[in-house]
Amino acid sequence: MSVKILAIDTSTEHCSVALVVDDQWFVRREVSPRGHAQKILPMVDEVLKESGMTLNALDALAFGRGPGSFTGVRIGVGIAQGLAFGAGLPVIPVSTLEAMAQGAYRQAGATHVAAAIDARMSEVYWGRYARQEDERWAAVTPECVIAPETLVSQMNSDQETWYGAGTGWQAYQDALSGLPFSVVCGEVLYPDAEDIAFLATLAWQRGETVTAEEASPVYLRDQVAWKKMPGRT
Repeated sequence: MSVKILAIDTSTEHCSVALVVDDQWFVRREVSPRGHAQKILPMVDEVLKESGMTLNALDALAFGRGPGSFTGVRIGVGIAQGLAFGAGLPVIPVSTLEAMAQGAYRQAGATHVAAAIDARMSEVYWGRYARQEDERWAAVTPECVIAPETLVSQMNSDQETWYGAGTGWQAYQDALSGLPFSVVCGEVLYPDAEDIAFLATLAWQRGETVTAEEASPVYLRDQVAWKKMPGRT
């Protein structure tokens, strides 16, 4: 199926944009702890210019809907909504943890991925995924925010060797070493717009889109995020 989807991700230190036009890919990415709001739109302009496309000619716009940095996720959904509104495009929110699973498959052929993003406050954003024959990912462990020690105590053993993706593995190496299954950590540290775009093409084929108004972030730590907003205690 011919599809043209633009994806953006600002949920972590890694800022990225990807455009898929049929089987052609146009990607920009940069590790930058700050300045995502200033960097992302020029990156969008670059991939559109390189591809010869305009926003109005696309089928949909995808974004990393979290979990991740509260500020980064908020920037991503805001920019995605603004671009989609202006171009009249539907929106496809994609889990950042699932995107890392897809990144592990793209880079290392991994089919069982344990994704852990450092959530600060001595916690990780966590999810485990198994790749299906139709290229989708089944959530073996639903995404959550959890202390590594609590996670270790709740996990059951299994016979799979899991690919460890994300910054959480290094941040909490000692605690996570107690997990009751085998983990081989790889080089995928962050979600990437290229993998978000790929997952979005599958969602597009299934008709899983929302309007720009309906696009919403997933923080997992909603109560903490709410308290950090100006005027809240």
